[in-house]
Order: sequence, then C-alpha cells, then structure tokens
Amino acid sequence: MSFIRAVHGSAGATATRHGDGASLSGGLRLLLAASAGVPVAALYYSQPMLGVIGASTGAADAVVGFLPTLTQLGYALGILLLTPLGDRFDRRRIILVKAALLSVALLLGGLAPDMSLLLVMSFAVGLTATVAQDIVPAAATLAPERERGKVVGTVMTGLLLGILLSRVVAGVVAEQLGWRAMFIIAAASVALIGVAAWRGLPRFQPTSTLSYGALLASLARLWRQHGALRRAALAQGLLSVGFSAFWSTLAVMLHGAPFHLGSAAAGAFGLAGAAGALGAPVAGRVADRFGPEVVTRLGAGLTAVSFATMFAAPWLEPNARLWLIGGSAMGFDLGVQMSLVAHQTLVFGIDPAARSRLNAVLFVGMFIGMSVGAASGSLVLARWGWLVVTLLATASALAALLVRLAPRARVAH
Repeated sequence: MSFIRAVHGSAGATATRHGDGASLSGGLRLLLAASAGVPVAALYYSQPMLGVIGASTGAADAVVGFLPTLTQLGYALGILLLTPLGDRFDRRRIILVKAALLSVALLLGGLAPDMSLLLVMSFAVGLTATVAQDIVPAAATLAPERERGKVVGTVMTGLLLGILLSRVVAGVVAEQLGWRAMFIIAAASVALIGVAAWRGLPRFQPTSTLSYGALLASLARLWRQHGALRRAALAQGLLSVGFSAFWSTLAVMLHGAPFHLGSAAAGAFGLAGAAGALGAPVAGRVADRFGPEVVTRLGAGLTAVSFATMFAAPWLEPNARLWLIGGSAMGFDLGVQMSLVAHQTLVFGIDPAARSRLNAVLFVGMFIGMSVGAASGSLVLARWGWLVVTLLATASALAALLVRLAPRARVAH
C-alpha cells in the first residue's frame, strides 16, 4: 500500500497541472508503466500452462489450444471496439472499469469448474486486458511535448516487460502452485493496480463528442486521411510478423533435437527479450531529440540484423546456438520496441483529439502482424524447419525497413 500512497501523492499534484507542460513525476510514470504491463501480462499466462491445464481438466489438446487463441481474439476486438472510447469519455473511468472487469475475469478463470467457462473467461480476459491500450494515450496526453517520446517509451517498457516476463512467471507458479493459483494471483495483481490507478490517475477531459458509431466509422477516415498512420501500422505490423513467428515456435524448436529442453527453458528466453526492452526509454529520448522517423529506421534495421545473425546457428555447437538465440532475442526485442515507441510518438502527434483512435489503428495493424506471424511461423517450422523461420523473420523486418525508408507521399489533411 505504500506504493499506492506514493503514487497518489505524486500523481495528485501532477493532475492539477495537467496540460501545462510540467514534467511528470516519477511516481506517476511508474504507475503508468505498471498499469500497462500488469494487465497485458494476462494475455500470455496461459501459454506455458496449456499442458498442465489440459491434464487437469482432461480436455483434448485441440480444445486447450483455443485458450490463447480466444484471448488474442478478445484483445484484437477490444482494441478495435473499445479503445476508441478513450476519446469520447474520461479515460480514468474507462481504465478503472476495465481493470475491475479484468480482475473478475481472471478470478473466474482460476475458479472455473470446466473448460467451457475457462474458454469464455479467456475471451473476456483478452477483451478487458485492452486497459493497457488506454494507458498509452493517457501517458501521451499527460506528458509535455518535449518529453512525450521518453514517457511513452517508459510506459511501453512496462507493457513489453509484462508480455515477456509473463511466460516465465506463469511457468514457475504453475509448476509450484498449479495453474489456478496463477490466475488468482493475476487477478489480485490487477486489482491492486486498479486501486493504485483510482488513487493516482487524474481525470481526463474527453476530446470528442462523436457517438459510438461515429467513433468507429472515424477509424477508417483516419486511415485514409493520414499517410503517416498507414506507414506506421504497416511497418509495425511487418515487424510483428517476425517477432511472433519467433516466439510462437521457439518452444517447439527447443523441445526437439539437439536441445530437448522443456517449456521452462523456452520461457527463460523471455528474460533476454526483457533485457532488450529496457532500452526503450532511450529510444524515446532519441525520438524526442532527433525525431521518431530516425528511430523507426534504427529499430527496423536492428531487428533485421538481429534475426539475420541466427543464420549462423547450423554451424555452431548446441550451447553456442543457445547463446546466439538469446543474443538475437535481446537485439530484436529492443529493435521492435524502439520502432513501436517511435511509431506511437509519431501517430500521437497527428491529431491530439484522436489519440485513442490513432493508437487503436496502430495496434490493430500490429496484432494482424502478430497473428500472421504465429500462423505462418508454425507452418514454416513444420514444413521447412527453423532456418526458414529465421528467413521469414528477417524478410519481414527488411520489408518494414523499406517502408520506413520509402519517400513519404503527400497526403491531404
């Protein structure tokens, strides 16, 4: 509770200065980062626990496999259908409602007596975990323009750490306490974040009076009107193809020869990715100083080079291959995160009154790429092996770099 009191004290002062260009307090930045990372982690807890859940419930592998699928589907629909509401209503209220519903969904998932309810709750978890996407435009609104990249970078570090560390935490907790305990612990952590947000976040003035239907229709208008938004969504989507192809096939690859490693070892590679994610605030500061365009190119280039280094894996001993994969994961996670921070900084500057909708369009593009990467990565691994997965990831990163290097077309505003 001391964390909540500290955040409340610092954020309360910041709220009174909202919009005047004053720097955000350290407590409020910590709250924003945690409020992004803890909810988004709920999307990935089930992945390393699928085998345990299947054994516990007696469900077939094909049925258990729908758990992460429904969670991701719920998240994608939540971004598309719920995130735009942040421009129409007080974001603080939306954040609190979603956090409460997410905590309930996780708790019911942990107490679910059968697979049917667990599948329904998985979809609900994905839908309400989009609270993370309400935090990012909130941070961009609170931050003074000169620090927007750095603040968004800090929040996105929290979000990516939640993604990468969730698999590690879930694997350990499920092994020691069982999968139900993981869901219950997750529910408690989200509830704690909700209390901290209630105490620490200021209220946000709505920036649009459009009806819900008009808000959704405006997404297509924003897409057509702003070439910068289209380029950002396309480039980030391409980077996400390789990112998702790697992480969705890593455990299967490590399980086979010559490694024969379990899911806990695969989850541990998330620590390498998390180390790379810690560089995101630096990317935000570079974006503030030199512009987000430069950072998008650096991020895409670093991602392509990091994936390409894994072409050397067949000529290395198994232990050396593991070190190579870990180093590559650190590099491409940093590159993807750099690009995402820069893309968000770029699109948030397009129209301050439409930040929630702009963020929704960007992340829809990103999650389309994630879905394509997961599906194509599994197919490629099964048919042609890990080396071709590496080729797919490298090619998608190079395509993203080409999008960022292409001359900008003139777009009427």
